[in-house]
Amino acid sequence: MKDFANKGIKKTKKNTKKFVFRSKKISSLKISRKTLFFIFSISTVLAVISFFYLDTNVSKLESEESFNSIEISFPSSLIKGDSVLIGPEDSAAYLSCEYFVQIGAYGNKKYALEAQDMLNNEINNISINEVYSTAIPGKLIHSVVSGPYENKSSANNAKENITRIGFDPQLKATCK
Repeated sequence: MKDFANKGIKKTKKNTKKFVFRSKKISSLKISRKTLFFIFSISTVLAVISFFYLDTNVSKLESEESFNSIEISFPSSLIKGDSVLIGPEDSAAYLSCEYFVQIGAYGNKKYALEAQDMLNNEINNISINEVYSTAIPGKLIHSVVSGPYENKSSANNAKENITRIGFDPQLKATCK
């Protein structure tokens, strides 16, 4: 409960506010005028020296107009009607490519045989080739390869089937 007995009596408090962060001294310059004059004179001298020493001339920095011209020339024998032939019409006639799918490369032949056994039911023409590593000269690697395929589309189909089984195959091509 609240005590109302001393309700009419007012207590007086002394109003003593203390300013903790106030200085009693009159504000003065933190940096003397001599120091400011010294810094200003040094910067002026450096600016004048750099202007003459570096020989800056702003008028030399004006831009000049430049014109670009592109000329494309090609033999007139490639012009056929309104279009220009860029390559031969039948590029497959000049190159014969065989496509392979590399299933994996293993340092131990046992793992290469396991990969071949896992894929024998799904993929045809799987072989194991022994090649030497280019990264580590002299290291024999057993490469599990599927193919050859007659076109890139059938090689990509085989690659998708191998990916579904759980391998990470790469498409390889040899062109003659």
